[in-house]
Amino acid sequence: MTNSLRLWLAACTLVLASGCAITPPPPPMPSATDLFVDSTFRPATDDVSTAGLFALSAPMQAYMRRAQFAGHVRREGAARGLASALYNKTDLKLEYEASMTRTAASTYEARRGNCLSLVIMTAAFARALNVDVTFQNVLIERQWSRSGGIYLGSSHVNLALADRQGSHNTFEAAKRWLTVDFLPSEDTSRHLTRPIDEQMIEVMYLNNRAAEEIAAGRLDAAYWFARAAIKKDPAYIAAYNTLGVIYQRHGDFLLAERVYKRALEREREDTVVMNNLIPVLAKLGKEEESKALAARLATIDPTPPFHYFHQGLKAMEAGKYAEAKGLFEKEVARSPYYHEFHFWLGIAHMRLGEPGLARAELTMAVDTSTSEESAKLYAGKLNYLRSLTASNRRAPNE
Repeated sequence: MTNSLRLWLAACTLVLASGCAITPPPPPMPSATDLFVDSTFRPATDDVSTAGLFALSAPMQAYMRRAQFAGHVRREGAARGLASALYNKTDLKLEYEASMTRTAASTYEARRGNCLSLVIMTAAFARALNVDVTFQNVLIERQWSRSGGIYLGSSHVNLALADRQGSHNTFEAAKRWLTVDFLPSEDTSRHLTRPIDEQMIEVMYLNNRAAEEIAAGRLDAAYWFARAAIKKDPAYIAAYNTLGVIYQRHGDFLLAERVYKRALEREREDTVVMNNLIPVLAKLGKEEESKALAARLATIDPTPPFHYFHQGLKAMEAGKYAEAKGLFEKEVARSPYYHEFHFWLGIAHMRLGEPGLARAELTMAVDTSTSEESAKLYAGKLNYLRSLTASNRRAPNE
């Protein structure tokens, strides 16, 4: 893992630790201006503001005037009618797709988005209907994925809607809140949530965009998004980690070290930041400090994300398919909705001559895929396996 980089992708958001104990708030973060080196990067060409994040486009306004939309609202009330109109799969046919975080208008235009994009778009519609909105951080374990050598850690946000009360004498508690959730394949209704404000949603959006630009190799654009996220909320540690990754990939290792260490001043045992700092220290010739930090990290997180997966791939290369299957099963157990783990578990079953189990895992890979590209890849392998089964031939150990 030392050759990889880890980011918090707020395709949902960073999960913060929670508890019942009352602790004093941490001191404010110092100014981050010393961490910015604007002259190193080309000027921004994208809009890195959040001014239009929740703006309704003309097509969105036209959609709200349609008879079908109005019928949902009339029959079910504004909050529930909005949810039915947007997500009943018979009208807009919105799809969950995790590759890009979008504004409300671009999410509507694309008819797809990750959970943060869908939250933003739904909130935009809700406000136009005078529906009360509460953004919520869902307290579930951070889930990891990977793209081009970058490991993306995401958790989850959703929102709750309530029809606005007509009387000021009605208690707020009397409202009937409707939770609208977008995470595919997982029931989050029993998880604890924490309200978050609109500014946090804006910061998450900026940090997401930065992470996505890094994954696409566009470091100049990524820099300006990360910079904007830190300026909007200097206490959001995920954005410091993102900025550090940008400097690291840009070859500015001294700057990366400075940013990571600033983040660790606030979150002393943040394993994501620690993981990224270790190779930076080694690159700067600080071998002893790097090794000490790696040893400390190993005591905090002995089995990091993708630990069993990488071991499983090595076992596959060595032809140890039963061992690989057991390792992939461990990753599936702790990340049951990550498509790549199901895919490779399916391949292990194929090579062990277990076509039924292989079909089940490849079907899960298709169902949990978060992009069209990966879904097509898995579907192709699944169709191949089905064709072999249909012709009573066993899948070769290719």
